[in-house]
Amino acid sequence: MIKPGPDLLLQVDRAFLDYGYSGLSMVGLAKACGFTQRALYYYFSNKEEAFRAVISWRHVDDVGLALEAGRSVRAKGGGALDIFARILDVRYGETRRRLTHSPHTVELNAEAFKRCRDLMIKSAVSFQADLERLVIELQAAKLLKLNGAFAPAQIAQALADGGRAVNQSLPPIAHDDFSARYRQMCAMVLYGCAVMPKRK
Repeated sequence: MIKPGPDLLLQVDRAFLDYGYSGLSMVGLAKACGFTQRALYYYFSNKEEAFRAVISWRHVDDVGLALEAGRSVRAKGGGALDIFARILDVRYGETRRRLTHSPHTVELNAEAFKRCRDLMIKSAVSFQADLERLVIELQAAKLLKLNGAFAPAQIAQALADGGRAVNQSLPPIAHDDFSARYRQMCAMVLYGCAVMPKRK
C-alpha cells in the first residue's frame, strides 16, 4: 500500500461529501477522484479504509490548524477567551461548516462514529493534552488565573467536551453561528456562569 498524500485525501473527502458513504463503491470513489479502480487500490484496500484515512487526516490537519490559529490570536494580543474560542472554532467548527454543505451530513456523522470511533478517541485524547498544556502555559504567562477548583486537565476536558457538544447541538446550529457559540461555551467554562449559594 502507498500512503495517500493530502491531494488525494482531499479528493476522497470531497467524494464522500458529494455522494455519502452508502452512495459510493470503490468504482464510484475512483471515478470521483479521477483514478482507475486499480490505481485507487494502491492506496486503499476498500472504501472503509479510504473513509478512515480521511477522518484520521482531517483530525490531524484540523488540530494543527487550530493550534496555529490560537498562536496567531495570542501573537496579536488576544486574551485566553479569544485564544480558546478560536482554537475550538477551527478544530470543531471547520468540520461542521464543511459538513453543513453536504446533503449527507447525518449519514457521514453516523458512519464516522460507527467506523472511526478509535480514531476519534485517539484524536480527542491528544487534543485535550494540547489544551491542558495551553491552560498551563497561559496561566504561567498570566493570561489566565485559575481559582484552584479545577486542574488544568479538567479544564481542558471541559473545553473539548463543550466543543464537541456544540457540534452536536439540537436543534442544529446555523453554520454561521458556530463561532459565537464556541466563544459562549468557552466563557462559561473559563469564567463560570453562577456562584455557589452559601449554605446556612
